[in-house]
Amino acid sequence: MTPTVEREAAPAVTGYRTLRQDVIAVAVIVALAAAGYLLFPDNLALLTRLIAIALLVLSLDLVTGYCGVATLGHAALFGAGAYAAGIASAHYGINDPLLMTLAGIVAGAVAGLVCGVVILRARGLPQLVLSISLIYLFHEFANKASDWTGGSDGLSGISADPLFGMYEFDLYGHTAYIYGVALLLIALVLLRILVRSPFGMLCRGIRQDPLRIRAMGASPKAALIKMYMISGAVAGTGGALTAISTQVVGLDSLSFTQSAEALVMLVLGGTGSLFGALVGTVIFMLFEDYVSAANPFHWLTIVGALLILVVLFAPKGIYGTAAAYVARRREARA
Repeated sequence: MTPTVEREAAPAVTGYRTLRQDVIAVAVIVALAAAGYLLFPDNLALLTRLIAIALLVLSLDLVTGYCGVATLGHAALFGAGAYAAGIASAHYGINDPLLMTLAGIVAGAVAGLVCGVVILRARGLPQLVLSISLIYLFHEFANKASDWTGGSDGLSGISADPLFGMYEFDLYGHTAYIYGVALLLIALVLLRILVRSPFGMLCRGIRQDPLRIRAMGASPKAALIKMYMISGAVAGTGGALTAISTQVVGLDSLSFTQSAEALVMLVLGGTGSLFGALVGTVIFMLFEDYVSAANPFHWLTIVGALLILVVLFAPKGIYGTAAAYVARRREARA
């Protein structure tokens, strides 16, 4: 094979390999979701919550893992989506789950625009301070606007009509879980396309060398604000799912703790990888649930020890380290 033919064949082989990996990953997610539905019918509320948080962590990975934006206030976007879906139902009688989800997406995108404009005025530690300030401002606004949000008592009176007029959101969470799985798969497929697109590659370039991107004629700030809005839409989807499934929205959806835990999950799985974000969310939430039930007095110590071990021995995260190991083995065989 001539060098020219080899260069032309290499992208095709890489594209086929990537497509095959995506198909396998989606099949694994569907299989795990089906297993969860069948094996843990009494824990579907927890699994639905896991999916909602996974959407939050995926959205965080877009701005932190792919764009290099430091933030500890990403729950503001999640909470905006949750409150928008809840207010649409409780105050305006919009109970269609698709319209409630759409309200969460729009509110998350708007919150992403606001946060992006503010946070991107700084870099490094000042950026973190701005993000923390924003989450506290969002939290305080929701607390004070009690006529709309319920304040510290939470927003209640939320109800969702049957999905497509046929599937009711029952107390056991069957419909909410399946709906959540569908939202997660759609978001994952769209985000995989996004991060491989020219826009996604531009954002990766901004993370690595913003000065060079600016010298090429592109606007790093404009691109990052767009990504922040997309990230907000994804986080808002997770917030809307929470409002639909639990039928109540509390101030905890806008808490600093929520933002910090999302960042921990992302680091645990591996930044700059959508599948890493999913792996980190699943491991952290299930580990937290089972360990806290088995040892309610010392579970935080155990979780802390796990995080220390991951940071020391798997600095790329659990999924990132495993993927790097597999890639090295493949290159060695080649």
